[in-house]
Amino acid sequence: MSLPPTLLFSFAHPDDESFAAAGTAMKYAADGARIVLVTATMGDRGKPGDPPLCAPTELASFRERELKEAAAIIGFDELHLLRYGDRALADAPAGDVRRSLVEIIRRTQPRVVFTFDPNGFNLHPDHVAISRFTSDAISAAADGRWYPAAGAPYSVARLLWLPPIAPWDVPKIEHIENEPGADFIFDVSPWRDRKIAALRAHRTQHLSVDRFIMQQTDPNRVVGIEIWRQAWGPPIRQRPGVDVLEGLA
Repeated sequence: MSLPPTLLFSFAHPDDESFAAAGTAMKYAADGARIVLVTATMGDRGKPGDPPLCAPTELASFRERELKEAAAIIGFDELHLLRYGDRALADAPAGDVRRSLVEIIRRTQPRVVFTFDPNGFNLHPDHVAISRFTSDAISAAADGRWYPAAGAPYSVARLLWLPPIAPWDVPKIEHIENEPGADFIFDVSPWRDRKIAALRAHRTQHLSVDRFIMQQTDPNRVVGIEIWRQAWGPPIRQRPGVDVLEGLA
């Protein structure tokens, strides 16, 4: 009997997973896939809420608890915290980050990896950095000359990026399927309530949740659709695709 496929989500901060990928993760978990999350920083240079929910020195531990709560709501099978510097991920030792991600990739053997696009969606330097580090690690994981003690080489079949379409702009676009970069479009409305709960678990980030999600004209549609752009992998037979596992060996 073949093992269920694994999907790996690689992001920079606590709450990235809830904003960007919660619906996709829950959709595939419901179909039996294993879902794994990597979070590179603890977001400890972010905002502690308004009014503040903790002191600046407590924000890292506060956000770690929030992330673990959100990850449990979404149902991630594994959560890996790399704990690099917030707003300084690009300065992290490339070899250390590569090794950490290669070890995770080789052990979990994801068929598909999800991360930010090379522009980090909004040019946030940590988003750009995790996109670069993730692509670097995928390449290295397939080459046995890199870190032979980290496990046997493993080749990821497909890499997906967030698209150049902000989730809060989706309701404004009449034919989203015609937009470049909308290579996979998922109706994740069956998991909408859980996605909102995961977002709400990031209590210190309530200003962003309210601004980008809950205060939008149609918040249900904002959280009810998730879109991914193919970075590389098998050709998509028809765009937009309906299954990120389609065409994988």
